[in-house]
Amino acid sequence: MNDTPLWLLGTVLASLLVLSAFFSGSETGMMSLNRYRLRHMARKHAGARRAKRLLDRPDRLIGVILIGNNAANILASIIAGIICTRLFGPEIGIAVATVALTLVVLIFSEVTPKTIAALYPEKIAFPASHILKPLLKLLYPLVVVVNYLSNVLVRLLGFHPNPRRDDSLTREELRSVVFESTGKTISEDHQDMLVSILDLETVSVDDIMVPKNEIYGLNLEDDLDVLLDRIIASEHTRLPVYDGDINQTIGFLHLRHMSRLLRGGAITLTKEAIKRFTREPYFVPEGTPLSTQLINFRKHRRRLAMVVDEYGDIAGLVTLEDLLEEIVGEFTTNLIDDENEIKAQPDGSFLIDGSATVRDINKATAWNLPQDGPKTLNGLVLEALERIPEGNVSVKLKPYRFETITLKGNVIERIKVWRLGPVKPVED
Repeated sequence: MNDTPLWLLGTVLASLLVLSAFFSGSETGMMSLNRYRLRHMARKHAGARRAKRLLDRPDRLIGVILIGNNAANILASIIAGIICTRLFGPEIGIAVATVALTLVVLIFSEVTPKTIAALYPEKIAFPASHILKPLLKLLYPLVVVVNYLSNVLVRLLGFHPNPRRDDSLTREELRSVVFESTGKTISEDHQDMLVSILDLETVSVDDIMVPKNEIYGLNLEDDLDVLLDRIIASEHTRLPVYDGDINQTIGFLHLRHMSRLLRGGAITLTKEAIKRFTREPYFVPEGTPLSTQLINFRKHRRRLAMVVDEYGDIAGLVTLEDLLEEIVGEFTTNLIDDENEIKAQPDGSFLIDGSATVRDINKATAWNLPQDGPKTLNGLVLEALERIPEGNVSVKLKPYRFETITLKGNVIERIKVWRLGPVKPVED
């Protein structure tokens, strides 16, 4: 070795440093790959498929990379020592070799390649897989021995060497992925729809149903003239039909069948004829998540259902249209919506119908009214008052203030609401 020309030793040293940089960059590149993007790319890209197979056994991959990296660094230190000893003598040469090689390895063989690999993992990892795969086969016996001894040490330290890896994402993690996919990847509208789909499981039919007292239907105890007027004035294509009370629902009438009834004049329009064209009712329990109800609507080929409480009484009506609007947003207009049940006032307050749902109010105002109790503003105020007011009253529910405007029987029809400001934290 002492007779070897310095230029040859320098060439070998430079080659070893390049080899060390390759292993350092390969390690960072492989470990920085996005697992979900890699699975997608593996369908069409050969380099992605090789990288994926290597990452299926990360212990072996790291083993072959570290064997190669350490071998290159150790050989580089030996050759650097020989070069510096011949140039500066045995005493100073070792010190010069140690300092110089440390800086060179740190900058050119560690920090720089790892930085590049972290920024562009696919550009580094996919080409590197061409070398790492055959190298793993070549050094397989040594890799197995090293991994076995390493796993024994891992067990002695109280850890499992091969834990089951769970790459599945939680709902909140998926939300983060969607929100980070901005720009050309996913449009803002598509982001909103994807997040709404993820939120379906946290929202139940109670949150979007039409309350019992607002259900528009046909009461067979009414005269035929009244029924005909309600059919003509209806904004909906399907109407619940009931006998005296909404809890005695007979079924749902599709208004397309009315052309058959009206074709024969007043003689054919009878209550029995209405019953004949009425489809049997479909009931769902309170608290059913929207994700489940969407599947149930498709399974039963239904577009609307009656929501029943724990006692079997009807609490409201839920439609497929309302459910889909939770995903895509409002896509229809009707007279009920045009009444604008949440109106902003010049003084910063809001004039809100008592029947408005707490969830809709929070969406429209960006407030944070509690949603774990009553579903409507009327119920929220009555819960705060703990009584039915005999006249207009005012009540605070920090940081909000409610002032009743219109009362009708046991129901608060109109309420004025202020947000008083952010709640100051309580000091210890």
